[in-house]
Amino acid sequence: MTRPALPVFISGWGRTPRIRALGYEIELPEEISPLIRQKPQGGDFIVHAMGRSYGDSSLSQNVILTRRLNAILNFDPDTGIVVCESGVILSDLIDVFLPRGWFLSVTPGTKFVSVGGAISGDVHGKNHHKAGCFSASVIRMDVLVPNGQIITCSAQTNRELFLATCGGMGLTGVILSAALQLQPVQSAFIDQEIIKCKNLQETIDAFHQYHHSTYSVAWIDCLSQGKDLGRSLLMVGEHAQSGCLRLPEVCRQSVPFDVPGICLNRYSVSLFNALYYARMRQRHLSNTVSLDTFFYPLDAILEWNRMYGKSGFTQYQLVLPLESSHAGLKTILTRIARSGLGSFLAVLKLFGPANENYLSFPLNGFTLALDFKMVSRLLPLLDELDGIVLDHGGRIYLSKDVRMKPKIFQKSYPGLEKFRQIRRRYGAAETFNSLQSRRLEI
Repeated sequence: MTRPALPVFISGWGRTPRIRALGYEIELPEEISPLIRQKPQGGDFIVHAMGRSYGDSSLSQNVILTRRLNAILNFDPDTGIVVCESGVILSDLIDVFLPRGWFLSVTPGTKFVSVGGAISGDVHGKNHHKAGCFSASVIRMDVLVPNGQIITCSAQTNRELFLATCGGMGLTGVILSAALQLQPVQSAFIDQEIIKCKNLQETIDAFHQYHHSTYSVAWIDCLSQGKDLGRSLLMVGEHAQSGCLRLPEVCRQSVPFDVPGICLNRYSVSLFNALYYARMRQRHLSNTVSLDTFFYPLDAILEWNRMYGKSGFTQYQLVLPLESSHAGLKTILTRIARSGLGSFLAVLKLFGPANENYLSFPLNGFTLALDFKMVSRLLPLLDELDGIVLDHGGRIYLSKDVRMKPKIFQKSYPGLEKFRQIRRRYGAAETFNSLQSRRLEI
């Protein structure tokens, strides 16, 4: 049976652009193939699950809504391998398996993302330097391609489809299910150490000093200048070796309305950053926090994306190779500080080696992610930053992008042509397209 189309207004997490599309609610995998054979309204399809990619990568004329494709199919308690449908969200896996002593091998900064979305964006976490991207925990997956065939692929079987689908932004087909490797844990808590760093050089040195830590991430003051440029609070952590395996109850707050744009300005953000940095008086602080506090602090605030007002926001995430990270980050942070457009959500992480996935984002080096309210003078600034990133051998993350130009993308992703070949081989180029893939000429 073919699902009827429902008009929907959708956007990514950045709330821009917001478009009218035809949405198809999917409950069973067998509903998808008849749908895409119809090729309604232009023929472009893309999967839209939780809508946690920031820009336009999950937006298209026709969206396949997979939130109800959310069954956990199998679990092996001896190996920690779970098989689930692609609409399962990471929080569901945590709720079910953490009490049994298992946790995600790799997790992004929100647990409200679907398994299919995590694979399509090949998301990374605070342990990339140790564990790589989310795809490193994917043992195998089933992908529905346009001719209706369901192909099981892995790093060993149908390898090229696997390499194209992990990080492929939903452009190879529909991920139906996946087998994931969970990691054993003894507690629902993290032993954390916070290190206060005075400037960018000290921050980079601290990352290398604590390279042995399983998890590391730094909040960075993106509006500090001069001798304070790049000052930060570096947080490193290890899974606690004992304690309760259940997460403490979280009293979630919600942003009830769109915050007026005037509230987020250079002065309010600078004040927040100064107070946040000054709140820690000592050089080191050790404590124990829950997994929620360490990995998902913003998940405690529902609809926090409304803080940026009706016009929405974008997250600009870049990565620079290790050898050019200091020089590139110094130039970028200086330019952002001078613009006054930076935010209080600026995060720096250290990546380990890149994987072989054709469109996967990480390089061995440093990644900086910043949220920017959408204002008229932002886009020229980001275009300028793109040039700096490209000059230093870096690239921009597709899961966050909403405005990158095709030439920047094409110059920074060397696996693009191979990705295009795989798309053509499976007939995906004529069926699976997003606003982003059209904009970037993928």
